[in-house]
Amino acid sequence: MPLLQLIYASRPFGFDAGTLLDILFKARATNAAADVTGCLICRDDLYLQLLEGPAENVQRIYDKITHDDRHVEVTQLVNKPVSERMFGAWAMRDDPVQTWMWTRAEVDCGAVNSASEDDVLQIFRRLAAQPQENS
Repeated sequence: MPLLQLIYASRPFGFDAGTLLDILFKARATNAAADVTGCLICRDDLYLQLLEGPAENVQRIYDKITHDDRHVEVTQLVNKPVSERMFGAWAMRDDPVQTWMWTRAEVDCGAVNSASEDDVLQIFRRLAAQPQENS
């Protein structure tokens, strides 16, 4: 069955550790029930999330995100069919990616909106190749 891979970026509203844990807990439960996997990069200046799974389920989850008041400036960056999952073992992997991704200044200057589809995918490919500790 073809899968949909969708990546979006947003700015967090009211970011703190409690909010992040709530998002991750709910995302993992919702995604597992919907056969959706992915990865969420969380920083206090940026959410960057990859969702993958059956197209209808991915789109439904993304639509909920666009109406979630914890996200502002939600921008879809990638939306394409794929034959296999990048994060198949993860209902929702999380990672702050603070050391090698865009800096806060680059995000503020529009790096997310000017990134190519391949630039964005490369961030997640790099994460998928790395083991995550304490998960």
